[in-house]
Amino acid sequence: MRRLETVFKPESKYKAFFLSVMTFSLAYGLYKGVIDNYLAEIVGMSGFDKGVSEFFRELPGLLLVFILAALYTFSAERIYKLGALFMLAGMAAQAMVAPSRVLVILCIFVYSLGDHMQLGMRNTLALQYSREGRGGEALGLQNAAQQIGTLAGFLVIIGTFSLVKASSGLYRIVFAASAGIIGLGFISSLRVTGDSVTDANKRRFYFRKKYTKYYMLEVFYGARKQVFFTFGPYVLVLFYGANAMVISTLFAVSSICGFFASPLVGKIIDRVGYKAVMVADTLILVIVCFFYGFAHHIFPQNVAFIVCCLNYILDSIISLASMASNVYVQDISDNADEVRATISTGVSVNHLITIFIALFGGWIWKALGIETLFILSAVLGLCNSAYAATIKNGKNKPA
Repeated sequence: MRRLETVFKPESKYKAFFLSVMTFSLAYGLYKGVIDNYLAEIVGMSGFDKGVSEFFRELPGLLLVFILAALYTFSAERIYKLGALFMLAGMAAQAMVAPSRVLVILCIFVYSLGDHMQLGMRNTLALQYSREGRGGEALGLQNAAQQIGTLAGFLVIIGTFSLVKASSGLYRIVFAASAGIIGLGFISSLRVTGDSVTDANKRRFYFRKKYTKYYMLEVFYGARKQVFFTFGPYVLVLFYGANAMVISTLFAVSSICGFFASPLVGKIIDRVGYKAVMVADTLILVIVCFFYGFAHHIFPQNVAFIVCCLNYILDSIISLASMASNVYVQDISDNADEVRATISTGVSVNHLITIFIALFGGWIWKALGIETLFILSAVLGLCNSAYAATIKNGKNKPA
């Protein structure tokens, strides 16, 4: 708490803001820890169905620029609270509706809409509540609060499912508990008063010719990321029979590894340059994809499962190299506002490709198998490496 006092303005509502961030993240950790198993075990969704659900989960990210444009008169605080209400509605409905594909996907969409609305507002509020010259540290503390809350949620799921057998009733209890925690977070967010101005750059698309390569890199990265984010855990659930406790443990270990690896990856980007990192990242991805798609052909089932888990963690670490593209944007930009606008557009471009990869990937799994799905991810990685190799190093050169 003492460190927060040195980073944030004393008159701001940073304490209530941080309490709500950790609360919402705890609820997300509970939800994320069980949703894949719930969809597979209770709703009976196939790999193709999972792709459809992921399409609707990512759709709010694409629509966000239009939603924020429509809410241009709202302060960041009001949008943050409105997002919490959508999250609460989606999660509460998930706890009550029958395990029907249509109803469950609708609940996922509503929750995701609120989560995406809060996404940009968290950064906006952290920056506007920070003292002058402490914006970067404020964002770091906010991200740490999110990671701690999410990790706590994973740990609760690990403990719960190690003691209680999974059932439809237990999943409903988890969703209800998550909804209750979101409700507490919303109550806390009511104390987050003020009239902070939302980032106008996030309310419009910003295209400039010199950023064409960055936009293309976001297309390749969004496509390859979506394969692992959507289908990586689902392969472990459907193909290897991983339960909610195992999946939550995997998420928890990935979060911890990411927490410690993130600063190291940042230093590597500064040391060797963003171009080298972007090329190397996706070359390593080819190895990860190969073992994820073909481990069951090479090893016994139990060994193949462990290999896939290790490769999932490795993918979560190498995904941190996506920071390199942001450094590239900063390197060729004219000012800080241009950086923010370009990266915001990159997020929209990223979501545009991910929603279609979710659908296309589900069809590939159904028609051609997981081997072809991860071969596709490897090919996208190679395309990313080849395209990144055409970038010229600018100010950020190897030391």
